Amino acid sequence: MKLIKNLIAVTTLALATGFAGTALAHTTAANKVGASASIPTAAADMADGEIRKIDKATKKLTIKHGEIKNLDMPGMTMLFQVKDPAMLDAVKVGDRVKFRAENSGGAIVVTDIQVAK
Repeated sequence: MKLIKNLIAVTTLALATGFAGTALAHTTAANKVGASASIPTAAADMADGEIRKIDKATKKLTIKHGEIKNLDMPGMTMLFQVKDPAMLDAVKVGDRVKFRAENSGGAIVVTDIQVAK
């Protein structure tokens, strides 16, 4: 009988801890969502790529990239417009980068870019 009571106590404690952990995880996730709302680009939204060409005259970049999840786009090499022409000065051909691209009026536009470390 004592063994059954101990087993019930351990099971109850495990369940309570599990539920508390789940609640904490949900609270933490909710806090991260709220926090990321103030940060324009979440790391999870960034795609990996390599700069192949920079065309300052047309304000465009050619990037060989992996999957761009937020656009449901597979990896390929393609030409991108940039939201801010200053982005073109932040990279050079051959740089490995993390970037965010969005569909803006039918054009795919790089909205954020960082040289990968």
